[in-house]
Amino acid sequence: MIATSTAIPDVMVLEPKVFGDERGFFFESYNRRAFHLATGLDPVFVQDNHSRSLRGVLRGLHYQMQNTQGKLVRVVAGEVFDVAVDLRRSSPTFGRWVGETLSAANHRMLWVPEGFAHGFLVTSDVAEFVYKTTDYYAPEHERSLLWCDPQLGIQWPLDGEPRLKANDACGLPLAQAEAFA
Repeated sequence: MIATSTAIPDVMVLEPKVFGDERGFFFESYNRRAFHLATGLDPVFVQDNHSRSLRGVLRGLHYQMQNTQGKLVRVVAGEVFDVAVDLRRSSPTFGRWVGETLSAANHRMLWVPEGFAHGFLVTSDVAEFVYKTTDYYAPEHERSLLWCDPQLGIQWPLDGEPRLKANDACGLPLAQAEAFA
C-alpha cells in the first residue's frame, strides 16, 4: 500500500497493490499492518457502511461533533468525486478542502481523519461507496456543511444541479457551522 498526502497533509490517498491478470484482479482493501506502515496511523474501525447512488447524487458534507469519525473510503462500483473539508479551527488548513476521484477502476481510497466534513458526488451512472468509520453513527450529533458554500469554493464536477437529501440542501455555511477546536 502506498499513502500519498494531499494538499491537506492529514488527508491521504491510499493505493493498494493490485494483482491482476486475464481473469480479473485481487487486492487487500484493508490490512491493519499495511495501513500502519504506509500512514503511521493505527485507527480502530468499528463500523462499515455501503451506499449505492445514481449519477448526480451528492451526499454530504457530513460530520459528527461528538462520536467523531475518521473514515477510510473507497468505491467498489462506478466513480465519485470525494471531498474532505478541514473543520479544525486550530489547523493551518481550517476551511480548506481537497477532492479526489475514487473509482472501482483506480482502486484508490481516501483516509479522512476526525475533524473533517466529508461528502461525495457520483460522476458515473451508478456508484457503490464503501467506508469504514472509527466511531459509530450518532444521528443526534450529525451536522451538515453547505455543499455549495462560496467561502469553501468546492469545485464539484457538476453538470446541472445535484440530487440532494433535504438536510444536505440545508447545510450550514462554514461561517455558521460548528467546528472543532
